[in-house]
Amino acid sequence: MEKAQQELIIKRHDLSTDQSLRPFSAADEYLLNTLNDSNQKPNALAIYHDRFGFLTCSLNALNPTTIITNKSQLKALGLNVEANHLNLSPTSDPLSPLAIPSDFVLMKVPKSFSLFQLYLEHVAQNSTKDVTVVLGFMTRHFSTQILEIAQHYFENVEQSRAVKKARTITLSNKKEVTKANCVDELTYNNQSYQQYWGVFSSKHIDYATQYFLEHIELKTTDDSILDLASGNGVIASEISKKIPNATLHLLDDSFLAIESGKLNITGANIHHHYDNTLADFKSESFDLIVTNPPFHFEYEIDIQIPIQLFKECFRCLKPSGNLQLVANKHLNYKTHLSSIFRLVEVLAENDSFIVYKCSK
Repeated sequence: MEKAQQELIIKRHDLSTDQSLRPFSAADEYLLNTLNDSNQKPNALAIYHDRFGFLTCSLNALNPTTIITNKSQLKALGLNVEANHLNLSPTSDPLSPLAIPSDFVLMKVPKSFSLFQLYLEHVAQNSTKDVTVVLGFMTRHFSTQILEIAQHYFENVEQSRAVKKARTITLSNKKEVTKANCVDELTYNNQSYQQYWGVFSSKHIDYATQYFLEHIELKTTDDSILDLASGNGVIASEISKKIPNATLHLLDDSFLAIESGKLNITGANIHHHYDNTLADFKSESFDLIVTNPPFHFEYEIDIQIPIQLFKECFRCLKPSGNLQLVANKHLNYKTHLSSIFRLVEVLAENDSFIVYKCSK
């Protein structure tokens, strides 16, 4: 298996143009080596948080089930499987039951502890009694909260030594726990919003989004609107209150975000899209595109991805349309936006955020 691993061609396959970013880390390698060195050979292996498919491709011979949370992850996995002439193994999501309960789990610990808890909840409900779970992470990302969450689900929580600044934690002796609801409830503008564990900003509506909603410019003639990186759907929901007849499209790379949006906003004129690009939309489709665009991807800060999305927004806007977005002030998006759009205006700014309006 080590020879096969060395021969694999694994690429990132995302919208970033940063060539310095790697498709896997020492933590991924530690997880792989832990399973290879183990006396326990799984009959039903499940893999969580394998962003570009390194673990899934490396362990393809075991026909693992990969738990997918992002459309970009699913696309990258498919492309890397194809590039390495492998068989596409089963995939699932963290809200659906597994066809076969797992007896061994490899999991890269996500940055979001809410998502980590959702993963372990899914493991608890979709694994054998004697399942072994191996968690991998870079040592600098360790938190005692990882242990606290793990101990809720497992009796035995054993930490490894560090190798190449990475560590693992092995979980065994699964506890019997009551199945959790896995949904947070947030309030904004006297309305309750629900979102699944693992969706961005689990304690309150993100402050940048709140600032954006205070300063967004809407016209009653905005008939076709896209909420890009829609999260739990709060922006689209607030827009629909002011322009109830508009056709609203919500798009997000996160499966959990899209499923959360479906809890909060529905109707004949509401459309949810699970995707990481605007490729499926025709040119000049929208009067208005609104977004609080992502720039954190796990522990990476990468503005190349939102910049690529801004270019797609330009293509998808009608000639009289505009893009409105909120951004953290330190990101200095205006230079990039001005190279794409004819006119870039600042609608509002404070010490933390800027709201831009970009016209074709």
